Amino acid sequence: MPPAQRTGCAWLTQFPVGKSLPRTKRLLELFPPRYGQVEADHVTFRYGAGGDAELPKQTDGEIVGEADDGKGVQALVVRIGGTTERGDGSHFHITWSLGPGRQAKESNDVITAQGWTPLASPAPLALQPARWRG
Repeated sequence: MPPAQRTGCAWLTQFPVGKSLPRTKRLLELFPPRYGQVEADHVTFRYGAGGDAELPKQTDGEIVGEADDGKGVQALVVRIGGTTERGDGSHFHITWSLGPGRQAKESNDVITAQGWTPLASPAPLALQPARWRG
């Protein structure tokens, strides 16, 4: 399927970065973006799922770790339903910030290649099940 046709199921993080919401500000203060392009908009549940795929049920999670390759990809690892494992060999995560020339899809590669650093205390995260088309 061409990339423009891909669909998936995700959780919206309910803190759009472009809005001045208290939750956004709090999370951006807790996890300062290291790179200029701030993403921070979703946690992928299932990439490449069809339009009739069932949406995830969970509406909350926790940010439990961070990965940063030092070269332009910063991601936050999320625990949902007691696990960070997505079931396809990837981890639940939020692409937090990106440097020039980097893409959100690189976050899983960074987490897989170098692992992630656990946080001292998890940060609660509200989630809204949704579909997206890329």
